[in-house]
Amino acid sequence: MLLRRLSALAINKKVLVLVLKLAVSSFSFYLISRKADMAQVVHILKSIGLLTFLTASALYILSQVFSTLRWQLLLPDKYPLKRLFSLYMIGAFFSSFLPGVVGGDAVRAYYLNKDSRKISITLAAVFMDRYIGFVTLMVIGICAFPFSLTVFGDSPHKWLMPGFFVSFVIGSVLFFGLKLGKRFNLMTGIYDYFSVIKQQRTVIVKTLLLSLVIQLLNFFAVLIIASRMGEEISLLLLAVFLPIVITIVALPISISGLGVREGTFVILLGLIQISPEAATSLSLGWFLSNFVGSLPGLFFYFFHGQQNGA
Repeated sequence: MLLRRLSALAINKKVLVLVLKLAVSSFSFYLISRKADMAQVVHILKSIGLLTFLTASALYILSQVFSTLRWQLLLPDKYPLKRLFSLYMIGAFFSSFLPGVVGGDAVRAYYLNKDSRKISITLAAVFMDRYIGFVTLMVIGICAFPFSLTVFGDSPHKWLMPGFFVSFVIGSVLFFGLKLGKRFNLMTGIYDYFSVIKQQRTVIVKTLLLSLVIQLLNFFAVLIIASRMGEEISLLLLAVFLPIVITIVALPISISGLGVREGTFVILLGLIQISPEAATSLSLGWFLSNFVGSLPGLFFYFFHGQQNGA
């Protein structure tokens, strides 16, 4: 009876969290609709063209290939690149529906652990893969930040990038320095992995370079869509804006960042006189191109199930 009650409470909690996240996405879109003409947004999206969407989707898939290479370097056991790419694409597909980027990471960690049965190593490698990606993103953002000061002017939003960077550094120091939860066997294995990987400087350098390529592919995908819309955004300015957007979207407060992403685009691109309709269209266009690029993950998901007798 007690187990049933606990199970019911856990389910109710998950449902409540999902409802809250749906509410955040819905309310965000409501606020956007008060500023932007949504009919115009749909018109702009239609005008972008299929070729532009597919080009951006191809860049997204290419970024997943480089992400897989990064992940492969971080795994102590060597797995075939094809195998890891299928898991990465499965995670990417589920990220389109799950809150934040963590959802997709959890999916690929789950499937890799089914094969390796090394939960500590699996979680540590997935975490480090995501962490190095954010290290690169934060460095790009803070390096480009001084060149955006004239654009931000007196806007309070100019402190977002420095705030995220400082928070990331403090969080990193606390997590790796204090070794929270190290008394538990699971966390002990994770910290043991960190101790080993930090000695492998060649691996760290390679993963950072791969992360730089991945972020540049994201930037170019946005620039291609914006250019097709007739909006000119400098790569240097995008190097400040996108780290802010990606960081906010990574927070598990909405469904796949929907609404929150668009609201952030409207605020930031409004600083360079881009209309709310164009900013919303650019954000949705980027999301849709990534979603299309993640669709192979659905094929890999079914193939994985058949391969393992699921």
